[in-house]
Amino acid sequence: MATLAQIAQLAGVTPATVSNVLRGRGKVGEDTKKRVLALAEELGYRPNLHARALVEGRPLTLALVVSSIANPFYPEFTLAAEQAARKQGYFLIVCNTNDDPELERAYLDQVGGSLAHGVLVMNADFVEQDVLLAAERRGTPVVLCMWERPEQPPALPSIAVDFYRAGEIAAEHLLDLGHRRVAAVVGSERNGNHIWRYRGFADAMARAGIDDLAEHTVFGHDTIEAGHEAAHQLLTANPQVTAIFVSNDLPAIGVLQSAADLGLRVPADLSVIGITDINLAHQIRPSLSTVAVPTAEAAEMAVNLLLSLIKGKPADGARPMLVTSRPQLVARDSTGPAR
Repeated sequence: MATLAQIAQLAGVTPATVSNVLRGRGKVGEDTKKRVLALAEELGYRPNLHARALVEGRPLTLALVVSSIANPFYPEFTLAAEQAARKQGYFLIVCNTNDDPELERAYLDQVGGSLAHGVLVMNADFVEQDVLLAAERRGTPVVLCMWERPEQPPALPSIAVDFYRAGEIAAEHLLDLGHRRVAAVVGSERNGNHIWRYRGFADAMARAGIDDLAEHTVFGHDTIEAGHEAAHQLLTANPQVTAIFVSNDLPAIGVLQSAADLGLRVPADLSVIGITDINLAHQIRPSLSTVAVPTAEAAEMAVNLLLSLIKGKPADGARPMLVTSRPQLVARDSTGPAR
């Protein structure tokens, strides 16, 4: 691991100049700045932020990058992560990107290695992994949270949840209730992160002999409004549908609203099941059947993994992926026997 003094020697400047460049302070010429940054990245320089924080009297800090703080899932994850960080003596900074890839890149450039000792990243789909790897090469430990493909580990340390299995569990529940005329609302585009939940559901349905699901599937966004619009489209075009699978709880609430608008009784006329089990799922009426994922467990695992990387464990070059406990069915009032 290169030191600040080594970079200074190679760049032909003082260690103080290198420090100013890496911390964005002082007046340094553009050519010098580019030379220092190129050397730091090439040599894999990683500042000792722990020591720096102690010297400067700053708190030990982690950053959490989320795609939309308006989505209730992220505050719930954030609360669990903040509690886990505080137990270890760290503060947590929350960076909200509003689903803007450029803003997420800016947070990684400005927060990582400067304000925070390490970064937790939610919904890495919005940023190419090479951007995250570049942040890691600059010396910022990065952990991906809620990775949805345990069988396909990413190039970065991660905490994975078996969302494919969650989709299967939702399908099995509806099949057990006798539903064969089903539809699906997916809270992402076809190549988005919800696709693995949908594939789990679709594969389970196909094994049961139901092969027309693709004709009754709408892809969209992870919002109540998108769920409402998708359900209205599906139910008006396919009144024979008796159950709708939704890839996340938030658009599932929109599906319930659309059913009410169309005069359908839930679950007598239509069953609805989501995935995640946010707090709203049991607070609304009818309460939402869903497949719960271990959000608090994932948050604590992510914080602990990040701290192990900050402290130099595991060894450089390792890319650990830890998998949470399995999703669990939570059957509530929004699912019942097929009409």
